[in-house]
Amino acid sequence: MNKISKILVVVVTCLVVGYFSGMVTRSAITTWYPTLTKPSFNPPNWIFAPVWSTLYVMMGVAAGLVWNRMEQEKEVVKNALVFFAVQLALNALWSFLFFGLKNPMLAGLEIVILWLMIYETYLKFSKINKIAGYLFIPYLLWVSFATVLNASIWWLNK
Repeated sequence: MNKISKILVVVVTCLVVGYFSGMVTRSAITTWYPTLTKPSFNPPNWIFAPVWSTLYVMMGVAAGLVWNRMEQEKEVVKNALVFFAVQLALNALWSFLFFGLKNPMLAGLEIVILWLMIYETYLKFSKINKIAGYLFIPYLLWVSFATVLNASIWWLNK
């Protein structure tokens, strides 16, 4: 498989994960989420879909670039892609915990683990392909913001 094919496979995978995460989110966005007290810095709901779509594409490109190095650095790449898969699963789990279970506290604990896995994936990707590492920086920043937002929502609604 060539580099473009690998990138496309992972981008589509990330977007599918995002789509299914969004399915959990959709009903709660119109029913439960509006009932919560939110901090002044809470973004409007419409911003989340384009931001997450962009981040999923960037994640997929990053993972595809890393996957493309499999022949040169097999064990290092396999290890990095395991971290990638774990952080992607944790990403989906957060939506289920926050919106599906309507549990900001549990989601807040989980997002800290997610952030750590994203950071570790960023470090591993950066060693394999600098561009892949750079592509993870906006994701890391957004999840940093999401962590503060999650904690604030929990605090304001406990």
